[in-house]
Amino acid sequence: MNNRVNEPVRDRHVGQRHLDRLVMLSDGIFAIAITLSAIEIRPELKPGQSVWQAWSMPLQVYFLSFILIGSIWANHRRIVAHLRDIDSIGTAINLLLLSLVALMPVVIRFALADPAQGQAFVVYALAIAATFSCMAVLWIHVAFVARLAPDLDSARARIWLLEMIAVPLIIGAAAFYQMHIKSVALVLTLIAVALWLRKAWMERACKRGR
Repeated sequence: MNNRVNEPVRDRHVGQRHLDRLVMLSDGIFAIAITLSAIEIRPELKPGQSVWQAWSMPLQVYFLSFILIGSIWANHRRIVAHLRDIDSIGTAINLLLLSLVALMPVVIRFALADPAQGQAFVVYALAIAATFSCMAVLWIHVAFVARLAPDLDSARARIWLLEMIAVPLIIGAAAFYQMHIKSVALVLTLIAVALWLRKAWMERACKRGR
């Protein structure tokens, strides 16, 4: 008879189980969000329109959403791949991130309802920016506050953080430009460019240090 059931569960094993369940839930939410985004494509051929005119905007929004959600998933995969454990705060931030990801099909439906309206693009861009920002907050907590990725080089962790911050800044700048608040859009763009330049400099420094 197997007596391993009587052996104590080590803290490392408990942490790994928590992390595994978080990854399973996250992958499921990402898959559902991408699938539902495709379901929201319902092109209607109006009088005087060609097939391409009816399909072009829905397909553009869908594939852009697929790329963005896919990049969020890729960054999320990179984050959890370096974690040894996940704490309650990290779990809460991750759930908030998943709630924003799950909301994307609704945002896409709104954007496709009247794509000619600038307001639709603003809502779409802000939703994407909020999702990327939440992922950056997750990385700040697990990598720099809770230090749940001790095997990762600190310079590499900072480089990834710069990437996660720069993306929502660019998307947010596009939203503010659409709202005709060009001064804010310019400031956000300049900050994003500065972060990308800093990231490039840090990457070169890491290569020289090898």
